[in-house]
Amino acid sequence: MTLIKSISGIRGTIGGKPGENLTPIDIVECTTAFGLWILKNHSNPKVVIGRDGRISGAMVSSIVSQTLISLGIDVVDLGYSTTPTVEMAVVFESAAAGIVLTASHNPKQWNALKFLNHKGEFISKADGEELLSYIEAGKLEYKEVDHLGAYTTKDGSIAEHIQAILDLDTVNADLIRSKNLKVVVDCINSTGAISIPPLLDALGVEYVLLNEEITGDFAHNPEPLPAHLVDLCDVVVKEKADFGIAVDPDVDRLALVSDDGTLFGEEYTLVAVADYLLSKKAGNTVSNLSSTRALNDITAKYGGSYYASAVGEVNVVEMMKAKDAVIGGEGNGGVIYPGLHYGRDALVGIAFVLSLIAERSTSLSALRASYPDYYISKNKIQLDDSINLDEIFKALREKFKDERLNDIDGLKIDFEEGWVHLRKSNTEPIIRVYSESKSEEKSKDLAMQVIDIVKLMQNT
Repeated sequence: MTLIKSISGIRGTIGGKPGENLTPIDIVECTTAFGLWILKNHSNPKVVIGRDGRISGAMVSSIVSQTLISLGIDVVDLGYSTTPTVEMAVVFESAAAGIVLTASHNPKQWNALKFLNHKGEFISKADGEELLSYIEAGKLEYKEVDHLGAYTTKDGSIAEHIQAILDLDTVNADLIRSKNLKVVVDCINSTGAISIPPLLDALGVEYVLLNEEITGDFAHNPEPLPAHLVDLCDVVVKEKADFGIAVDPDVDRLALVSDDGTLFGEEYTLVAVADYLLSKKAGNTVSNLSSTRALNDITAKYGGSYYASAVGEVNVVEMMKAKDAVIGGEGNGGVIYPGLHYGRDALVGIAFVLSLIAERSTSLSALRASYPDYYISKNKIQLDDSINLDEIFKALREKFKDERLNDIDGLKIDFEEGWVHLRKSNTEPIIRVYSESKSEEKSKDLAMQVIDIVKLMQNT
């Protein structure tokens, strides 16, 4: 059982002891801290909340709502929703903040509170640290009975989100409707079931749904990784569909299956979207340091510049704003389109992929074959208490001083034939070691060059 309090919110497994798991006491404590931060910055506060389809969602939502009300904060409850829908609703409702109740790709035992600012974007590191300081200091205080907040529910936020996507001049809705496309969607027993179908209906796309009942009892591990998408691949071929769609429970990550039943690759969701958007408006792109080099290749093809940020959505967004990026995101299928909002959004990603294959009259498999082939290897090194990470990174910088180095988030070593990125996990006593090259064998070899050095240092 686990509880993790971080600068972006709180997440953990339901049940167990306070302080060790995500219990009602921990939910109240962290919601209160967020509420106090809101009250400090807004004189007339209102918070939008929404949840994915998790079994614990109704319980967590009720606790969060009543805690905010006890602080004198008004609550607008969207009920079942998606992370990008809540982000946009914060702006639509002119709210002071938002809370998304979702543990994203984690299994059903987990839930989380993710905190948004008045722009519908994840709060900054500094704001998160301030929240945590309230908890540590025990400075929690509530309103008297005449000053409690109000509670209202709101329907239609998903429809507003979809309409905003349809209104984008970069979504070719009429052409999509003319193509008679068919897709298969794995809704993973969560809110993809109520957000993706209406988008496809509006675009005239036929669909077959898998795991469409919202139960929170996920039919398979909810992270859209290859091992979990076997059934989707099979059904795409069986139904002779144009492609398959997989999302995580809160619909901010998008993975695709090609028409031939092969995986398009989560890393290439952003690459395809960037290919489409950059063909219309050249500009800059951003992804994090652990994402594929293919995005850089596509960006260069259209004359733009590619920039890499530290890992984490808030860091990607910050870099996108600084570099005025046309498109950005993360290699886990996270597409961030600033023309809509600064947040990962599977729904707008779906609309762009449909526009791309409609405009080019191509299949997804042919599209994937047109992109550079890269292979990412994901490894980790267990750490012991005696290891000095600063010394490890210092030694690696010296060893690879003739290569291009980036140390804004751990250490990334860019070789001519690929790259290796090392960073300490925020949640486990490990170093994550990701590598990429144009062959699976070379990618693993690059990683082992670095892993062997680290292990040698641990043993000396």
